[in-house]
Amino acid sequence: MKTIGSMMQTRVVTVEMDDTLHVVKTIFDHTRFHHLLVIENNRLKGVLSDRDLLKALSPNIGTAAELPRDSATLNKRVHQIMSRKPITLPPEATVEEAGQLMIAHRISCIPVVNALHEIRGILTWRDLLPELFDTNSAL
Repeated sequence: MKTIGSMMQTRVVTVEMDDTLHVVKTIFDHTRFHHLLVIENNRLKGVLSDRDLLKALSPNIGTAAELPRDSATLNKRVHQIMSRKPITLPPEATVEEAGQLMIAHRISCIPVVNALHEIRGILTWRDLLPELFDTNSAL
């Protein structure tokens, strides 16, 4: 049985709970991933997705209709919109366990932590798909 430790992404980008949404927007604007892990004192406190960010920001940002109150939404703090108490798994967890958790909790990523709750990586649904489907078989 394959473990998630062998397929997780080990390059994890984190933000602090008091970072502004402007910082988060800048990160998402310049990268190709969709989740940030939120830490406080080097401990995992939450997860922030690009969808969370889009829901929190004014749709007028960057448009001709932008007003000062729209750009003020960029001053909100990460802790105001993050998902708290993230569901985590150890690197030894199986692909099946991760998939079942994602489906049961309707989440698209799982932070991977060791026994001391230190971040070791992140697993997303995109990491799981190749393992769940044989890409060499005919459809």
